[in-house]
Order: sequence, then C-alpha cells, then structure tokens
Amino acid sequence: MTRSIEVSWHDPAALAQAARTMAGIDFLRAVRDGKLPPAPIQNLVGMKLTEIEPGRAVWELVPAEQHYNPIGVVHAGIAATMLDSAMACAVHSTLPQGKGYTTLEFKINLVRGVTIGAGPLRAVAALVHGGKSTATAEGRLEDASGKLYAHASTTCMIL
Repeated sequence: MTRSIEVSWHDPAALAQAARTMAGIDFLRAVRDGKLPPAPIQNLVGMKLTEIEPGRAVWELVPAEQHYNPIGVVHAGIAATMLDSAMACAVHSTLPQGKGYTTLEFKINLVRGVTIGAGPLRAVAALVHGGKSTATAEGRLEDASGKLYAHASTTCMIL
C-alpha cells in the first residue's frame, strides 16, 4: 500500500530577514509561539521547537514511517537534524540582534535505533561555551522516559 504526505512551507527569506532584526532569544520564542512561521525543515521533517531559554533549546518529533530507512528504523539523518537544530538554537538564543552563526562542525553518537514505537522524541541541547567568534553546545536525543538514543556536540562560528 502506498502512503503519502503533503508538505508546504512559507518563504524562508522572510524568516531569515526577521532573524537579522531580532535578538536570538526573541526570534526563537516568536518561532516557538507561532508568531513567525516555522522554517521549511520543520515542516519537511515534522519537528517543533517546544522550549527555548537563553542557552537551552528543545525540539520534539514523533517518529513516523516517512522517517524510516530501508532497514526499518528511523534514518540517522533525523536524529542528526534534530540535534543540530537544538544545539544551534541553544547558541542562537544567546546572540544579540545583528549577530548570526553557522555550524562549523558537529559530531553525533547514535546509541540505539529509533522506531515509531519509541514515541515522541526530544532533542535537548545546552550551550557549553559562548565566545565572540565561536560557541559550542551539547545535545541529547531522548524519549519521554529519558532513554538516550543519541548524543552530540557542535561548534558554531559567530558571524
């Protein structure tokens, strides 16, 4: 049986422009609260920013069949996307208006496979170091009971 999903999104240029005119925490709170539209990747993957405070971010996703790879588990790219988003937002949440960032590198360790039986997943990330030119953060991908599925670290360049 064939399954399908439909994905739509808002113009990402408008969201990027808003990001440049707001402090990071204000921008991310506006996205979380629906005052600004979600980024296209959020709609494509089905993840949502649920918590944001300075130096901390949480993204959530309910694994579904469209996330599966050919061997019947959620593709590692979903874990990587969730963790990269959470860690980058932990960094972004500390930046003043007019500052930006980009991910220089990130490392992920997958510790167990994810299936739809895992239920809702949370990528929880926290800032480790916020400097003038670089920032680092760490994140964990967990289920509702706190079971670890992956953990990661990132280095971001401050622009």
